[in-house]
Amino acid sequence: MTKLNLSVPGSSLLLAIAMAGSVATPAVLATPSMSGGVWFNYEYEPDNKTHDDTLGSIESETLILYINDHKEGSPWSMDAEVRFGPGAFTRPAENSTGDNFGFHQLNISYALSDSASLSFGKIQLPWAWKKANFWPGHMLMGGYGDQMDLGVRYSASSDDLKYSVGYFHSDDWGETSTDTMDDNGKWGSPTTYRKVHTLAADASLQVAEGIRVGASVQAGQLQDLTGTEEVAEVDGSHSAGVLYYTADFDLWKLKGQYLMTKRELPENAGGQDISSKRAALEVAWGEGPWYLYLDSNWANSKTDGDKTKIVNTWAPGVRYNYGPGWVYVEYLSMQGYVGRDGNIVEDSDYDAMYVTVDYYF
Repeated sequence: MTKLNLSVPGSSLLLAIAMAGSVATPAVLATPSMSGGVWFNYEYEPDNKTHDDTLGSIESETLILYINDHKEGSPWSMDAEVRFGPGAFTRPAENSTGDNFGFHQLNISYALSDSASLSFGKIQLPWAWKKANFWPGHMLMGGYGDQMDLGVRYSASSDDLKYSVGYFHSDDWGETSTDTMDDNGKWGSPTTYRKVHTLAADASLQVAEGIRVGASVQAGQLQDLTGTEEVAEVDGSHSAGVLYYTADFDLWKLKGQYLMTKRELPENAGGQDISSKRAALEVAWGEGPWYLYLDSNWANSKTDGDKTKIVNTWAPGVRYNYGPGWVYVEYLSMQGYVGRDGNIVEDSDYDAMYVTVDYYF
């Protein structure tokens, strides 16, 4: 990715010096960088009769902008990612902007040392590992994949140990948004409930060259957004824990995790106790511009009275780095999905093929 560096031009610098007597200037001038990208996607569903006639659709066009400011000699930094377009993985009815754009990331960080930092804003909740596939998404790991929530996080490392802990006030900006972009639709909605007041921690240890084992936990509350009561009360709870493994064997990569979840929904949003057990396995191989991978998930509802059997999903894919971006060819096959209440839903089989192209500048 090529970044465009924006620095203070000479005329602006002279003006800043001239105003130094009345306006305080920073000790080190900022040199922010801006970069961006676009992506769009081809989708074909074998069981879609319209796609039989049209041979699929090309859609989900998106513009992404990255803004980063890491001042030389300063412990302070800022990172932001904003997306525009139908493929931004955001939902206008559920986000804070009411349109097809929003911040996937927006945080300010302070480096406490070379191995420790404090970040606040919309940041990654500390949790296990990230998937390799692009368009198939988090599948049966939904709700516990790309958790970009509003809060504060401390991260540090010491020899072979990495650890993070944080408090996350809500899962998005404002009072009713439930938007987390890449992992949407798994934490209620603006008319049911949302995730709030979450404590989370993660730790992983390198046990051999290229091999790490770790664990993550989170627990918090759920806010009633049904509008039934005059006050949107915090009337519910959630918790989850995961054990995970990652291995990097030169060209081969292997990841695995075992996840347990529990939610007690607000009384006006159903009041159910929802539980599940889930597992994920990812195998990948990469050399040069090529990267091949297989994501597989299994999930079982442990909710009282739920007769859902174990369901599974899988998504094989390949991506190719053509220089300024990647081309992804991926296939998704699902026997079920994760509902907004966090429960596992057994459904008829769903299959789709995706071809995604992105370009970064």
